[in-house]
Amino acid sequence: MTFVENDSDVKIAGDKPSRDIRKNIAASEEKNVSGEQRAAAKRVGAAVAEQFLKNAGELPEDNTDYGLLIQRRLLLSFSATAGFEQYITDDTLSGVAQKSFLDALKKAGDEIYKTSSDMGAFSFYYLAFRRGNDIERRIGQTFAMLCSHDGDPIYQELGEALYCWFNSVVRKAVKENL
Repeated sequence: MTFVENDSDVKIAGDKPSRDIRKNIAASEEKNVSGEQRAAAKRVGAAVAEQFLKNAGELPEDNTDYGLLIQRRLLLSFSATAGFEQYITDDTLSGVAQKSFLDALKKAGDEIYKTSSDMGAFSFYYLAFRRGNDIERRIGQTFAMLCSHDGDPIYQELGEALYCWFNSVVRKAVKENL
């Protein structure tokens, strides 16, 4: 057994080291962003949420198009998230915009929030998004698949159009506010 004679470089972790690390990272990130920039990022998120809520649609009483409506909401929500990452170059500000967006959805109601944030669907969209080439087409294909219409060109085009349209909404909000 070997013992260290000089332990001056040994550090002892606190009771909750991961929480402490996250606090330190958050504190260092906050120093790089002004209050004015944070407020602008919040405005971006709120503006995008406003457009989302105007276009999210109401749940049909007879549930005929319930699946399509839910997938539409998920795609628009993903488009907002991806757009924040794409058009806001600072990660902290992107996170502020995303939080503002989600807070507005929560405020609008549990139903709209819950039907707009399925991480399983987001994973599929992120796979399509991160491939790097022909993103719009891949997002459309993913939308069709998630709507249980895999390979259906009408659903693929609908998904592609929804993604492109809402991505432009995010780009416009960023351009106007940041």
